[in-house]
Amino acid sequence: MNDQWLILFTLVFARVGGLVMTAPIFGAGAVPARVRVLLAAALTLLVVPVLWQGPAARIDGPAQYFVLLGGEAIVGACLGLGILVLVHGMTMAGAVISHASGLSIAETFDPVLEENVPQFSRLLFLLAVCVFFLLGGHRAAMAGLLDTFRTIPPGSGALPGSLAEGFSTLAGQSFSLGIRAAAPALTALLLATLILGLIGRTLPQLNVLALGFGLNSLLAFAALAVTLGVVTWAFADQIAPALETILDALKTPLRSEWLS
Repeated sequence: MNDQWLILFTLVFARVGGLVMTAPIFGAGAVPARVRVLLAAALTLLVVPVLWQGPAARIDGPAQYFVLLGGEAIVGACLGLGILVLVHGMTMAGAVISHASGLSIAETFDPVLEENVPQFSRLLFLLAVCVFFLLGGHRAAMAGLLDTFRTIPPGSGALPGSLAEGFSTLAGQSFSLGIRAAAPALTALLLATLILGLIGRTLPQLNVLALGFGLNSLLAFAALAVTLGVVTWAFADQIAPALETILDALKTPLRSEWLS
């Protein structure tokens, strides 16, 4: 009995830990590993009693046990990484705006990527994470993870064959989101570049390069300030389709009440 409980606990812990270690905020490097482990253990203690009446996992040896642990961690990590891929669509938008405006030299350290990123990328990443939590995305992710225990029982050793296709679709959605979020600022910067080019043709004695750098910087801030609400709306509209894509790859239906 004790051995079965320990096996079930570790299998569930591996799946929950996979989500906690990769999802935004909890998977960030700024969060101490001890906090993430304690959170995963607490969630596991809540889940294990529900699954106790289910079929016990059959383990023939240590090698199979570690293989099953790895499979459970992959299932949880797929859900967390799927959310992270969507959020980093906003990071890509910030990077595109920064490079187009010449502000890519102003960078800050990102504890998630553990490298320096442009300020706009960091801003849009934090905005996306806040919107995700405010709209109940964390509840939808946890509810989806709990439902995976019904479609993929602990210790079954089954991994959905549609994971690659699901992540390919999700990457496309994330890329589309990044382009949509950066499009207003890029359009304004492109028009400013064209206007400066015409001015440079008309007034050759004017230093267009010096003028353009300052103008592009101010224009990028102004465009992002004006369109920040639209960018937030675009990300909020993409949360449900992205979660549906991930959970469909894991063979788990998305319920509407999760995002309420």
